[in-house]
Amino acid sequence: MRRTTVALAFVTLTACAGGEGADAPAGRPPSTVTFEDQQDMSASTLWVDVADEEGERRRGLMHVEHLPADEGMAFVFDEPTSGGFWMKNTLIPLSVAFVGEDGSVVGVLDMEPCDADPCPSYGIDDPYVLAIEANRGWFEDNGIGVGDRAALETSETSETSGGLYG
Repeated sequence: MRRTTVALAFVTLTACAGGEGADAPAGRPPSTVTFEDQQDMSASTLWVDVADEEGERRRGLMHVEHLPADEGMAFVFDEPTSGGFWMKNTLIPLSVAFVGEDGSVVGVLDMEPCDADPCPSYGIDDPYVLAIEANRGWFEDNGIGVGDRAALETSETSETSGGLYG
């Protein structure tokens, strides 16, 4: 998978070398999304695989039979989009959080597996640059909702953007 540096203020890309990033625990995806609950200032972390190329985003979590707790997938877009997500050939129920250019969550939806044709599309009206899928209910269970902050950190590149808040 190619890793793309997203030139947005909320995305933090850090190299593992030199003690700058944390190594993923054995068996965990290499990247994380940390959500900061704006109500109580608590943080929740989701370990993610990053889909930053069209084919990776299209494939997503299709055919995945089990998604471990606190793991998911981050879909990174080079520019704001409002396209929807569908669950064709996705075997497990998921929730998706959409994140705008400013790093705040602009929507959270629950999605159902689908093997019909056509499958419904799940989307929001607001543009987003990052969408994060997790097991259904993960965002609700962790108190994550609209207005909360999100930061993507990937340890597979040595390039760094402007940091979390600018």
